[in-house]
Amino acid sequence: MRLSRVGALVSCLAVLVACGPNQAPGGAGSSPSGAGTTGTANPGVTGGGTSPSPGDTLSSPGQAGTAIPVPTGTKDVEVEGDPGEPVLVETVRFADHGPLDRVVIDLDGDVTSYSVRWVDELVQDGSGEPIDVRGGAYLQVTLKPANAHTDEGKPTWTGGPIFQASLGNVQNVVKTGDFEGVVGVGLVLDHRAPFSVAELTSPHRLVVDVAH
Repeated sequence: MRLSRVGALVSCLAVLVACGPNQAPGGAGSSPSGAGTTGTANPGVTGGGTSPSPGDTLSSPGQAGTAIPVPTGTKDVEVEGDPGEPVLVETVRFADHGPLDRVVIDLDGDVTSYSVRWVDELVQDGSGEPIDVRGGAYLQVTLKPANAHTDEGKPTWTGGPIFQASLGNVQNVVKTGDFEGVVGVGLVLDHRAPFSVAELTSPHRLVVDVAH
């Protein structure tokens, strides 16, 4: 009888060890629904600051992917194309990637013309009134022809106009305008630094990288 009780106790202990004290129901590797999906907001990033998707991000040492070089130029950028149907600005995202900050303008369609240039201050498109935001330097991104609203007038890039970023250099992202086929995106920087601009597809987006 004593040996039988000992055997039963050993069998119970074996089952407990196999299950583990912290394992959730559903077996090893199970997780809450939606875990691991991309496009969720990074901690501390607000407004349009949903983290860029894997295709937008830098690869860290030891991770798979192609590392993107840190920008080295500070010259204004201007691209002029044949005017067509206005591109739709869907949202603007931003995130800190160690040596640089990345701002991603998500688009529905091809952007034909845009510019990224240094300005003394950010102003509202149309009225020209200064926007009450302070920084050490300002980059103005302008897309045209472009809209940030549907044909019915419903905004596609919602919120703002000032989105707090608090990244390594980009402090705020500002919706400077959506007026007469021109969409403005202002970047409030802590200090003037090199930047680069890239057009990406699948999906369409305009990417501005700013060095720390």
